[in-house]
This record gives sequence, structure tokens and C-alpha cells, in this order.
Amino acid sequence: MKTPFDAARLDALLEDAGADLLLATDQDTVQYLTGGYRFFFMAHKYAIGISRYLPVLGYRKGKPETAFYIGASLEPPHQELEPLWVSDITNNQWISANAGRDAAARISRLGLDRGTIAIEMCFIPADAYLALRRELPNATFIDALPIMQALRAIKRPDELAILKQASENIVECMTTVMTTSPAGTSTAEIAHRVRLEETARDMNFEYCLTAAGKRLNRTPCPDFTWDRGDVLSIDSGANLKGYLGDLCRMAVMGEPTRQMKDMLDEIRAIQDAPRKVLKPGATGAEMYGEAFAVKDKCQFRDHIRFFAHGMGMIQHEAPHIEPKGVIPYPAPYQQLPLEAGMVISIETDLKHPDVGLIKLEDTVAVTADGCEGYGDGARDWVVAAG
Repeated sequence: MKTPFDAARLDALLEDAGADLLLATDQDTVQYLTGGYRFFFMAHKYAIGISRYLPVLGYRKGKPETAFYIGASLEPPHQELEPLWVSDITNNQWISANAGRDAAARISRLGLDRGTIAIEMCFIPADAYLALRRELPNATFIDALPIMQALRAIKRPDELAILKQASENIVECMTTVMTTSPAGTSTAEIAHRVRLEETARDMNFEYCLTAAGKRLNRTPCPDFTWDRGDVLSIDSGANLKGYLGDLCRMAVMGEPTRQMKDMLDEIRAIQDAPRKVLKPGATGAEMYGEAFAVKDKCQFRDHIRFFAHGMGMIQHEAPHIEPKGVIPYPAPYQQLPLEAGMVISIETDLKHPDVGLIKLEDTVAVTADGCEGYGDGARDWVVAAG
């Protein structure tokens, strides 16, 4: 049976983890395993009535033909237009505890009531988990997160194409807003305009961090304005077909000063440094080594911060590279070799009291023989006439 993901890789990961079955309950994971299906009615929120919408997909190691899906009663018309590869489909649940109970029944039917079940510990509601434990008292439950991280870290060609388009769209949106916003525009209005540009390109807006002038606060605010002579940082994230674009670009209202040019030149040099070694077999430590070697030579090095993380359906998806960043987590790819198909977000910022926030964030994919930047436009100053 053909699956939209690498079933052999998933089977191997389940085997290594000692798991007999993967039980997915996170909407992103379900979307990934179904090849793009996300129930449109609950695509952006999951709370409803007295419980929550909880899609469930069960995959038995080595036997994709026995996979099952549990959804809600309104899903059949959507599935008629987007058929699932899964053959055992039940659409009857709006109560998460009942979805857990029904999943347990299917697991028992597969003869795995004493098996080892990989569940998404941080994405399964407590009532659904308790139902599983009650109905499967002899089963062993382990965390599926490491399995799914390893599976999703290497992107398929179709995933890479979406991520590339998402990145290009976001840069186009940011530069459009930068070059059309008059002096005195508030950062709240700038973020709103970015939202409109992104949704006009069939993207789902997620956030827009804006910093104008010498202010370092990036929360969109009606009282913070972008004025003549000021810098503007826009860092926006939006997803296309479930895949996240996340980039940051810089603008100035009027011509940039010599100091501004020097600062952005240093930022861009640091951003470019990891690309010199980024290829299959390289490690996160090697990327950081190249970046810090350039940073140490910079005039404004004491004001600069460098960071890199994985990209995909979510922010900070595997591969995980930095254990002590803004969001700390174990980072095995500091030392493990990166592989073709992995996607990295590389970001460098400079906070200076006389200028403000200067930042670039780029998306870079590891290719068979090196790397490729996605959305690489506008990495210099975008000049607004005001």
C-alpha cells in the first residue's frame, strides 16, 4: 500500500523505539501522515461544545493496510473531495475521551492490547489518555515525539517546494508593506498590512513581529510608529498548505546611514557563513563555528546574537541544533550529521541603543551537494521613500 510518507523509515523508527503502533492525535502530525488532509471546519481551532475535536490516526508497524482513522461526523463530505489512503475510517466523535476509547478498541482488534503504543504525550488530552489507559491496562505507552521528529526532519521534494514558495511569498509581502507604508505608520498597522498581503497569497497568517526606530519591543502597537530616518524590522511567519515560512527583513525610511549599512553588512556576513559548510554530513557545531568566527571579527559583535533552528510544519521542527537558544531543548544535531532534505532557519540580530533592532532571518535547505536559500531576496536595506 502506498502511503504519502516514507513508511519504511517510519517502520524502522518504530522498531528502534520498540513500538508496535503509532497513535497520532496532533493535527499537524495527522496532516503529515495523511498527506495534507486537515478537516477544514476545525483547521484553526479545536474546542467545540463540551470537549475538543481530536483526529486520531493509528499506524501499525509494517502493516499500513491496517491503519485506522477516527474523525468527526462532519468530515465525510471533505473526505469525499480529499480521500484518505486509510481504509478503516470512522467519523463519529466530538468528545476526546470517546475518541481515546474508540482508538483503544481498534488497537485491541489488531491484537495489540498488550503491545507498546507510541503516543504524542504533549498533544493528547488527559481524558483521551486516561481512556486509553483504562481500556488497555496491559499496554505500554511511550512518547512518539522522537519518532515523529526523526520522520519529519527530512523533507520530501513536495514539502521542500511548499516551504520555498512560502518563504518567497513572505519576503514579497514584507517588502511590499515596507515600500508602501508612509512615514508615521504604526507597527500595528504594518503588522495588519502584512497579514492582508499573506492571506491574499492563500497563506494562513500566524504572526508579525515589528520593531521601528530605536524601540526593541516587537509587539505590534498602535502607539509605536515608523518615522523618517528610522529602521524597521519585520519578522513574519505564515503557513502555506500547513508548512511554515518564517523570515525577517530590514527597511529604513529614507537612505540608510553609514552605520546602518555597516551593521547590516556584518549581520549578512554572519548569516552567510554557515552556508559555506552547510551540506550533508555537516553538523550544527560546524555551522555555529563558521558563524562565530565571523562574528568575532565584527565591529558590533558585543551587540550581536546568532541562532539557528529547524523548520517545517512548525517552528523549531527537527533538526534541533542549539540547546541553549530562545527555546531550549535537547539538540542532537549539534554533533549528528545533517542530511539532504533538512531545512534550517538561520537568524542573526543586532540590538543597538542608537539605531534599534537590525535582524535577518533566512530559510536554508540542505541539498544533495550543498544548500539552497529559500526567499533570499531583500537581504539588503529596503528603502522606503516615506
